[in-house]
Parts: sequence; C-alpha cells; structure tokens
Amino acid sequence: MSRSLMSRSLRTALLAGFLAGSVPALAAAPLELRPTPEIDLPFGGDVGFPAGPGSDVIASNCTACHSADHTLNQPALSREEWHAVVDKMITAYKAPITPEDARVIVDYLARVKGEP
Repeated sequence: MSRSLMSRSLRTALLAGFLAGSVPALAAAPLELRPTPEIDLPFGGDVGFPAGPGSDVIASNCTACHSADHTLNQPALSREEWHAVVDKMITAYKAPITPEDARVIVDYLARVKGEP
C-alpha cells in the first residue's frame, strides 16, 4: 500500500472514529425550546415613515430591505440625488420597484429628507 493511500486511510479511520464517538453524545442531549423574550423598545416599536403622500408606497417598497429608521437617518439629499439612490436600488440591487412607485418614493424622500 502506498504511503499517501495509507495516510488517507488513517485520516478517514480517525475521522470516522471521532464522529462515531460524538454523535451519541449529541443525540443524548435533549433539545430545549425556549420562548422568544419580549423586548420593550423605548419608542414603543412603532417607528415608521412620517404620514403623508407616498408614505405607504415607500413603506411597502423599501422596508423589505431597510427599516424606516435607517432610511430616515440618511443625510438630506436633493431630488436628483434621491432619484440616483432609488435608481441604484432598482438597477444594482434589483429592487422590484415600478417606475411609478419610484417617482412617488423620490417625491416623498425629497419632501421628507430633501435639502433644506
């Protein structure tokens, strides 16, 4: 038997022995399910986009990937810059946003987070 074949056989045997010794120990440990803890957020957990024209459109399109808080904490941008951001979400990240919804989102962001 060649040396590399013997070495491979030895490694396989050692691994099999290790796994055989580990599996019964894992199987013997009972699985314990615990309820998810409830967390009270200081703001009540009701953070969303400020109400107004387009708030429903931005919420339904953008919160699949971003929290409202994340979006609203972006710097104020011009309408053109917001258009570029929304376009990047569509082209680079494949956000399934229709052209009409994109216009509504840009209008909303320019109004809520536009440059003063």
